[in-house]
Amino acid sequence: MIKKMFQIENSVAVRGRLVLTIVFSYILPLTTYLLLLSCGGPSIPSEFTQKDQLPAIYPDYTQVTVPVNMAPLSFEYDGEADEMVARYAVGNDDIVCNGQPAIDEWHSLAQKAKGNAITVEVYTRNGDQWTRFKPFSIFVSPDSIDPYISYRLIAPSFISYEALTINQRCLENYDESVIYDNKLCGFEKDGQCINCHHYQWYNPQRLQFHARQYQGGTVIAYDGKMKKVNMRNDSILSAGVYPAWHPWLNLIVYATDKTLQNFHTVNPNKVEVYDEESDIIAYNVETDEVTNLENCDTEFEVFPAWAPDGKALYYCSAHFERQDTATTKAKEVQRRFRELKYSIYRKAFDPDTRQFGPRELVFDAAARDSSATFPRISPDGRYLLFTMGHYGYFHIWHHDADLWIMDLSGEWRSESGEFATARRMDEVNSPDTESYHSWSSNGRWIIFSSRRNDGTFTRPFIAYVDKDGHATKPFELPCEDPDYHRQFLRCYNIPEFMKGPVTITPQAFADVLKGDAVNVKYASAEKPL
Repeated sequence: MIKKMFQIENSVAVRGRLVLTIVFSYILPLTTYLLLLSCGGPSIPSEFTQKDQLPAIYPDYTQVTVPVNMAPLSFEYDGEADEMVARYAVGNDDIVCNGQPAIDEWHSLAQKAKGNAITVEVYTRNGDQWTRFKPFSIFVSPDSIDPYISYRLIAPSFISYEALTINQRCLENYDESVIYDNKLCGFEKDGQCINCHHYQWYNPQRLQFHARQYQGGTVIAYDGKMKKVNMRNDSILSAGVYPAWHPWLNLIVYATDKTLQNFHTVNPNKVEVYDEESDIIAYNVETDEVTNLENCDTEFEVFPAWAPDGKALYYCSAHFERQDTATTKAKEVQRRFRELKYSIYRKAFDPDTRQFGPRELVFDAAARDSSATFPRISPDGRYLLFTMGHYGYFHIWHHDADLWIMDLSGEWRSESGEFATARRMDEVNSPDTESYHSWSSNGRWIIFSSRRNDGTFTRPFIAYVDKDGHATKPFELPCEDPDYHRQFLRCYNIPEFMKGPVTITPQAFADVLKGDAVNVKYASAEKPL
């Protein structure tokens, strides 16, 4: 007889129904253990009914393209069934399981399929009747992906940020660890808000992130050395945010801003984040000097990003002129926030003299009655990936936000100097939010945040991009438990590729934040940084 003890761990609303996660503990006689050990795993049924339709599975991994070194694509049947068996096959080699392949077996099969496809067959059982669905393919690209990503995990409650971490995840398996925890330096009224993690050219040993409020500052880690920087200075608007580290120089460009937010009651975009003012600054990591690069009173500059050759800085800017001097600028911006339309610009940069040129228009989104944000250039310098919505710049909260791509090798327009070859990436977009994105170091993969599952939680999606700038169907970040993201009550924010893991411990970062900060010094814009 099998005795069974259980406890309810938690309850989560999933797809409109209440799901209880129950953990069972079994007390089994020795003979039962021996019997279980002698039993085989799942097997393909010998008799079944054939259906000429693809199986409903979650996550949807049908007809996707994955890197050869990707973790196993675990999935579950998204319908009513008593049992499911899946067969992943390449020629005569296969894995038969319940939709969760073992890591070693998966990698062996992916190597055999490299440049071709893994064929997946799904069988489900209802009572005594088995059904076989139409097989589908998982294409295995020989182009590998960077082994790690990092991201912030934050609740989607608009105002709660105490339970906030920066995490890293190995893409070759399911290993995840914390880089830094919001609660290591304070809690509640003495709490922090960590944000804006960034790396110099995918290098996990050269990183920075911000901590706001209690014991706040900018943490810079560079080849084993760390410091906390107080980037506030009377000559600049605020401490830096949205960092862009030069590909090889010890120079980081930031936006500085006075950020506000509103909460809507009927607008489907429930929260609106906007700036009362914003500028672009540069910071020298070695000398701790800062200078203003763009600080026009009628321009809101934000989201800097370097070209991979280090010879151009891209950023976004919205033109805004006061019309109502009887009220404050903050209230006027609040009233006119839908008029904020950001376009993409760039400034030439000479790495030898460290001098910037004047701004040039790259993409005039405002002329299209739209707003472009998050410019990111592919490692070969050819493609510019950005997010576009109807207005504003905090598109992670805008349900209409889509990814767009521009071919920077195209001809310039003669009249405005704007690039002409931009298109919406319909092959990766969904009816809901597509926002933050980054390129892999080999330029063949992109990762981006999407709310396509439920409109609330952002999840990381990955897609292959070929040499002509066309992407394949995106796939959701694989998890060991395929239902994990349906029960995980955190948003993934700012997914970034890394060439390896961050090895500095969370406590080491906390020790730096608890210490004294280095104050920045202001340098004239005429002086090379």
